[in-house]
Amino acid sequence: MAATETKEETFTLEEILTSLKTVHRLILWNDDVNTFEHVIWCMMKYLDYSETQAEKIAWEVHNKGKCAVLEGSFTEMEVYRKILQQEGLTVSVD
Repeated sequence: MAATETKEETFTLEEILTSLKTVHRLILWNDDVNTFEHVIWCMMKYLDYSETQAEKIAWEVHNKGKCAVLEGSFTEMEVYRKILQQEGLTVSVD
């Protein structure tokens, strides 16, 4: 009977620090459901954008199909993704 080997994955401190530094982006996608007003309201309420900035985001999403609305750690982006999804927005982390 052959012994099964389990390979343990190890990371150097440098690899761990690099993975923590990796910037992730929260992407807001265009959909046929949400109004400009709702998108603008969500950007202002949750991401602290001014009305002017939020309008620019809404237009970019409308015209280009998507817009990166926030950058940071994966964990942070996941928190915002869940919040915005609960508001009915189509968002993903990249």
